[in-house]
Amino acid sequence: MVFSIMYATQPLQPLLANEFNINMVQASQFTAVIMFSMAIAPIIYGYVLESICPKKMLMVASLILLVTNLVLSYSNSYEMFLSIRILESFVIPAIITSCMSILANSDKQNVKYNMAIYVAATVFGGMVGRVVSGFIATQFGWRAVFFSLSLALFLGLFFIKKLTFEGDTNLTKAKLNDVISILKDRRFILIYMLMFTTFFVFAGVLNILPFRMKELIPDATESQIGLLYLGYGMGIVVSLLSKKIIKFLKGEANTILVGGVIFTLVNLSFFSDDMLFVFFMLFVFCIGMFTVHSVSTGIANSIKQSQKSLTSGMYLTFYYIGGAVGSVIPAMFYHLVGWDFTVILFIVALIFIYSIFYIYRNDFKL
Repeated sequence: MVFSIMYATQPLQPLLANEFNINMVQASQFTAVIMFSMAIAPIIYGYVLESICPKKMLMVASLILLVTNLVLSYSNSYEMFLSIRILESFVIPAIITSCMSILANSDKQNVKYNMAIYVAATVFGGMVGRVVSGFIATQFGWRAVFFSLSLALFLGLFFIKKLTFEGDTNLTKAKLNDVISILKDRRFILIYMLMFTTFFVFAGVLNILPFRMKELIPDATESQIGLLYLGYGMGIVVSLLSKKIIKFLKGEANTILVGGVIFTLVNLSFFSDDMLFVFFMLFVFCIGMFTVHSVSTGIANSIKQSQKSLTSGMYLTFYYIGGAVGSVIPAMFYHLVGWDFTVILFIVALIFIYSIFYIYRNDFKL
């Protein structure tokens, strides 16, 4: 539900832009603020709180998110809507931090299995949030989207209350010397920049695609726009099959390069004006992205045997900052120079970063 809330605004952006009389860059901020907070909030929590009671934080933060979504459904201005989304951007990382903490500590025998299901659930939530919000907006109006999300969270609170986990979790404080030490390793810089660029392009395409569809098909409904995101579900399949894919392609570096080539080449299809063709190519686009993401996550956690929580946290920081920047900059490009030049920007960025990765691919023979 949390990831549904994060991405529910994406298919609604043209509708919200029209509702609040704003441009696509401003509408893109509704998603970008949460991406940015996902990058920095866990670091801030580590400094503000020595430890947390995950269940209590999960309960309080979910309740706040429920209320803010109700308020969103009554928003009547861009400033009010964005302010509430900024508030949500600080609550959502608290919920995610709590969930991961409970998963990691309540069943230590099956942590990897539980985390794999968690990743699949986040991907599923991101897909459902986009697709269903488009359908609800078409049938009942955009305000009903956020009201229904609050209702779903209300039901979720009953499940949270049933949790038996009562322990505390110590939060990691990122020390500057430790961060510098990690960044001195070329492999970390390359993996972090690889995912920054990959998620920059991924978030950029998915964020401005509704405006592209409206440009080509002015009478397209929010339901039709939401269907564009069905390909996102491929992330579930790829995440669960990542080990088999790595074995088939004979190594992590090879898998990243194959995923990167697929991800880059699919961008060429976005020059097409045929939205049905683009719809099908988005499935391949998501396969490429999640192949790279699933393997890169494992590499980032296996290069250094110590400080795994810090290296993993830094990976997520670069990942979500890439998403935040990708949610705004491409919208600015699209607004100023048009769709084709924006796609060229994506392709050039991907060719640059994957070429560098290819040059140093032997560094990742673990």
